[in-house]
Amino acid sequence: MAIVLFEDNSYQTLLPLTFTRPVADLRIGILTIAEKWAKYLKQDYSFHTRDYLQGKFPMHVSADNLFINGAFCPDNDLLEVIDKLSQGEALKLNGQLIAVRLGESDANAFNADAAFDRVTEYTGSPVVLKYPEDIFRKNDTETRKDFALLTKGRTSKVMSATNTIIGEDFFAEDTAEAECCTFSTINGPIYLGNTTEVWEGTNIRGPFVLCDNSQLKMGTKIYGATTVGPYCRVGGEVNNAILWGYSNKGHEGYLGNSVVGEWCNIGADSNNSNLKNNYAEVKLFDYKTGHYRKTGLQFCGLIMADHAKCGINTMFNTGTVVGVGANVFGAGFPPNHVPDFSWGGRMDGFEEYALNKMMETTAKVFARREHREFTGAEQHILRKTFELTKEFREGLIG
Repeated sequence: MAIVLFEDNSYQTLLPLTFTRPVADLRIGILTIAEKWAKYLKQDYSFHTRDYLQGKFPMHVSADNLFINGAFCPDNDLLEVIDKLSQGEALKLNGQLIAVRLGESDANAFNADAAFDRVTEYTGSPVVLKYPEDIFRKNDTETRKDFALLTKGRTSKVMSATNTIIGEDFFAEDTAEAECCTFSTINGPIYLGNTTEVWEGTNIRGPFVLCDNSQLKMGTKIYGATTVGPYCRVGGEVNNAILWGYSNKGHEGYLGNSVVGEWCNIGADSNNSNLKNNYAEVKLFDYKTGHYRKTGLQFCGLIMADHAKCGINTMFNTGTVVGVGANVFGAGFPPNHVPDFSWGGRMDGFEEYALNKMMETTAKVFARREHREFTGAEQHILRKTFELTKEFREGLIG
């Protein structure tokens, strides 16, 4: 049976993080949502997503196909119900399609909004992503689930005696390294992936994940629930934040209640606010409506999409959204929405970041990673995102 992870309209409320990936490719906890389903179902997967993403995230179907909504994170209760679906039967939660089992012809014509003759209503309470802030809000829950899933029946590497490990829920893969650090699992588990390094003087409180090939620099301070990596380098102070692959925050500065996409760079001594001075509810820019949306949160920091960067000493206000490929620098607080492919800062204003120049920089960034290639599919996604986000630049850039 083929597993196909589809997306419904939830990708619109998860923008700008989903301009460059399907919803199921979002990382929360240790794994992406797609990787979680692969672990639970013990088989590979493909994607049903927007046309311009299919070059990088293709779909493969067979005679028997299980379509699963990529906004839903798996758990044992949900898996048990999905496993019992017969062909042609759908599973929904409050009208939202969770899963459906289809034959090959129906799979090729799949539409998440289609009507299905046989529908089962799910009565559980799964973790579902609807907005970008859900990623840091629910990272604690998903880290604990992923930790249990990946470490069950396994034994952690014995770490150097120069480290202090408090509590029991600590796991390090065989190639993880750390010296003269403290790890506290009193508030949640700590997981160190393959070829990870935690440099001297680092203090970590779980839940915390350091994904493969990532490093924490000397004296880093980490508070849960935080995920770093893969292929990231982080320093300074981080609290309840997620930094995805190939992104760096290599120096001092605070990052809290935030999500940072892939291929981002945060300059030295940059900080974000995660609490308004008047303790009011934080609003975030919503791409679907073009307006600011109430989050219901008192603590909410920075949402930064793929390929975005900021210069040294950048100050992000509470509830700032930075779009794909944006480059922020200069004195003063930038606006709470920095449009995709914009270049500049508060003092001198913004201009459109010419696509050819942005692509030249991106090619150089990819070239620094021997195992990654800036493929035609990657370039196509950025070109299409540039087109899709043009309306948001027009409102700010003069």
